[in-house]
Amino acid sequence: MFRKYLPYYKRNLKVALPVMLTQLGASLVGLFDSIMVGRYATVDLAAVSFSNALFFTVMVFAMGALMGLTPLVGFQVGSLTASESERSNSVSGLTSNNERSEWSDCRAIISSLFQNGMLFTVLLSIFTLVLLGGCIPFLHCFGQDPAVVEAARPYYVLIVLSIVPFLFFTFFKQFLEGLGNTSVAMVITLVMNGLNIFLNWLFIYGNWGCPELGATGAGIGSLIARIGMPICFVVVMFLRHEWKDYLLAVRLRNFQASVLKQLSRIGFPIGVQTLMETIAFTAAFVFIGWISKEALAAHQIANQICDMTFMVILGIGSATTIRVSHQLGANNLEGVRMASNASIHLVLLINAIGATVMIGFRNYIPLLFTHDQEVIVIASQLVVLAGVLQLADGLQVVAASMLRGITDVKVPMIIAMFSYTIVCISIGLFLAFPMGMGAVGIWIGFVVGLSVAAVCLHTRFRIQYKKLSTRQIAKKISNF
Repeated sequence: MFRKYLPYYKRNLKVALPVMLTQLGASLVGLFDSIMVGRYATVDLAAVSFSNALFFTVMVFAMGALMGLTPLVGFQVGSLTASESERSNSVSGLTSNNERSEWSDCRAIISSLFQNGMLFTVLLSIFTLVLLGGCIPFLHCFGQDPAVVEAARPYYVLIVLSIVPFLFFTFFKQFLEGLGNTSVAMVITLVMNGLNIFLNWLFIYGNWGCPELGATGAGIGSLIARIGMPICFVVVMFLRHEWKDYLLAVRLRNFQASVLKQLSRIGFPIGVQTLMETIAFTAAFVFIGWISKEALAAHQIANQICDMTFMVILGIGSATTIRVSHQLGANNLEGVRMASNASIHLVLLINAIGATVMIGFRNYIPLLFTHDQEVIVIASQLVVLAGVLQLADGLQVVAASMLRGITDVKVPMIIAMFSYTIVCISIGLFLAFPMGMGAVGIWIGFVVGLSVAAVCLHTRFRIQYKKLSTRQIAKKISNF
């Protein structure tokens, strides 16, 4: 049975692996940032943590909104590939006027998506700049220690200034992912993250004659590295002939309100969905903090384990969106089904292995982080739930990615809002406090909530898949 899926497993993993490595690099640089700043001063570490929590709460929405570009580009790439295949298979290499017109239209739409995606990114950058920049005079209103706020202010200003290059990097990344390329973003991310760590070493501690700036030095390093990321993308695109044309075609007259509307229609629901997930997990930290410092420490251990395994889920999810949109663009509905099922099989297999390891070593994993016996007892219970959570989380992420691949995003947004805010939080709070289960209750709430999301999203995909037809797809997605 599974033999027929082998080509799909290989292609999905080929696309997914660079995304996994990209996220791993990003996670490691965040870990090194915390270690380097924490060794400088505790107040600086608190300042960085506070600033990033505020920064990324807003940024996840903007980054999610740009994810809508990938399936739109992917659909046209699939259509273009199908058109090129028809041309190569035609007698004497000749094609009809309709086929040549379709091929040309696909290229034009991809170029239009690139150009209007740039304008969309500018508008998102202005929105996030105004929103996050407007918080600067009010940082003291968030209930933090005055010393933390004082140390956080210059660092926060620097990372706010990095919004524009960071979002343009995200734009280039999502566009190239739509084209089917995930390796360029991986290389740029790893190189720039390495540069960030080196700059942190220079400016945090004042090495090689540089000023000793603490948290502010970490902000300078992040700003320089983030400026370099989109610049690297531009250089790479100029070096690739097939990508260079997209940059050279940018003209003010090519910006279209209809394309911007299309990008907003797909992107904003994805942004809201990612924001709801972030809010739910942030709320979990707050709730568990009400229980005890030991429970919070145990929660952090289990959460760090989940963060590492989530990279695999995220990689497979991104690959699913790309592969589904390509198959959809090629009018290959069987390919859509096979690519989707292949991702489900992969995430179940990988996460089942991860869950087995977590459950089997539940009493040993916490020892890597602490020697506090009370923390170890709580953490060993949460690690078991983390293993179960990975299965539910993997299935719901892949299902959401499948739906993004067919540009179905509004209903998944509603499902996510219901699952994250109503089911997760309400059940978690009830079990944690009235039922006296503490941190375990919060995590059970998330297991139940993500399981509900997984079931609802997979049901939604099956319904939508049955409704699909070639004509409906083309009309739905390429209506520019």
